[in-house]
Amino acid sequence: MPIYEYRCPNGHHFERFQPITAPPPEKCDECGASPVELVLYPVAIHYKGSGFYTTDYGKKEAKEKKDDSKPADSKSKPAEPKPSSPSSSTSSD
Repeated sequence: MPIYEYRCPNGHHFERFQPITAPPPEKCDECGASPVELVLYPVAIHYKGSGFYTTDYGKKEAKEKKDDSKPADSKSKPAEPKPSSPSSSTSSD
């Protein structure tokens, strides 16, 4: 049986160890306020086994962008040195 976490409108958090088919609680265990809402947390998924590689998903676009930008960078002119500021060039009293 899974553990579910609920939150009431007053900010209290409480957990219930109940079957999946059980109805959600109608009021908060601490203050009796209603309605309560289920708190959901994101879950990390790791694909393991033959056929799943970390480089297979989500990086194809990044590789294509890198390949497209390399020729453009090599054709660009080298950066020219910045001219010195006018205040420091000639100041004699």
